[in-house]
Amino acid sequence: MIRHVAVVDIGKTNAKVALVDLATLRETALRRSANAPLTDGPYPHHDIEWLWTFILDSLAELHREQRIDAISITTHGATAVLVDADGGLALPVLDYEFSGPDDFAEDYDLIRPPFVETGTPRLPAGLNIGAQLLWQQRRFPAEFSKAAAILMYPQYWAQRLTGVTANEVTSLGCHTDLWNPWKSDYSTLVDKMGWRRLMAPVRPAKDRLGPILPALAQQTGLDPQTPVYCGLHDSNASLLPHLLSDRPPFSVVSTGTWVVSMAVGGGKVELDPARDTLINVNALGDP
Repeated sequence: MIRHVAVVDIGKTNAKVALVDLATLRETALRRSANAPLTDGPYPHHDIEWLWTFILDSLAELHREQRIDAISITTHGATAVLVDADGGLALPVLDYEFSGPDDFAEDYDLIRPPFVETGTPRLPAGLNIGAQLLWQQRRFPAEFSKAAAILMYPQYWAQRLTGVTANEVTSLGCHTDLWNPWKSDYSTLVDKMGWRRLMAPVRPAKDRLGPILPALAQQTGLDPQTPVYCGLHDSNASLLPHLLSDRPPFSVVSTGTWVVSMAVGGGKVELDPARDTLINVNALGDP
């Protein structure tokens, strides 16, 4: 029986691991740390190995205090990870606030899908993952060619915990230019750039990807059969309980580094991409 779930929550400014009691839906313990990108190397990037150590140390500490029965993951959006055949990083994980992708803005604007296809507005810097990937592919062709998979950020951490590669629609459908929410499939940009072969299989957020890897179970003290779930984008994690319990129409405002207002079941309106409106995809796969 699953009673205590450890939620790995990697936000843009803070990283947390919270233990949630499913009987009361309350946090019973929390580990938190500031999360800042590194500015060395080829471009600003996330401190992946520090975050990994933080996650494992937090899991071990929380498990000693109260047994962890399962692990789920949520992270900020606009972040993709290029992993090589061994599961390591082909390139550092780019910080979406880095303006480098703007170097190829004109070229990218010629190939990105229209708003009507993806529901994604054109955003600056690396906020469109498609722009990130184009920039990385052009600036670092040798390293990019070593990528065996492109993973969304929550699923990267799930892959490190389980060894199983996957992607999931809430991160794919969050202003990436990579996802067509109407067809529940990758966008024309993915095929145009030849990236489809790198895209890991799409799995629901609720899917159990596998048990924690044996070496990690030994390191943290967790049961080797502790399940790890696919995970989802953080704003959609705020929305999910309401999707499961409330009747539309309703709105949810998710706050953190960003403030995101989400409307479910409202009247259909013509969205204006110039006003920072977009179509996300919820954890059930619906636009």
